Amino acid sequence: MFSHVFLGTADFERALAFYEPLMAVLGLERRFVEHERPWAGWQAPGVARPLFLLGRPYDGQPHAPGNGQMVAFLAADRATVDRAHAVALAHGGSCEGPPGLRPEYHAHYWGAYFRDPDGNKLCVACHAPPAP
Repeated sequence: MFSHVFLGTADFERALAFYEPLMAVLGLERRFVEHERPWAGWQAPGVARPLFLLGRPYDGQPHAPGNGQMVAFLAADRATVDRAHAVALAHGGSCEGPPGLRPEYHAHYWGAYFRDPDGNKLCVACHAPPAP
């Protein structure tokens, strides 16, 4: 469905220090990092798209997080959601909703919500039933 998703940052090095461990927990591989531009991209192993991109806004204006905007990453299991949330908070993120069941979405939705150091809202969600 998506070619790529791009999130802006006001401090690339701080954002990179947040996203590198988060992407590792999610099993996403770094495709590139260009400190001089600055921007970076990650993807699922073995596929070219979609890409998750992070960088300074293209127009050169200051970054500002959007209201009502969120990027949600897919996790294979509930334990990955839990780990991703913990890693995000340990690397400068702030909690917007701890890991847990959200039956208002569907019976097996296990999600966690947080903001990155720039205030971008993120989610990590698993849609599968719990492991036996």
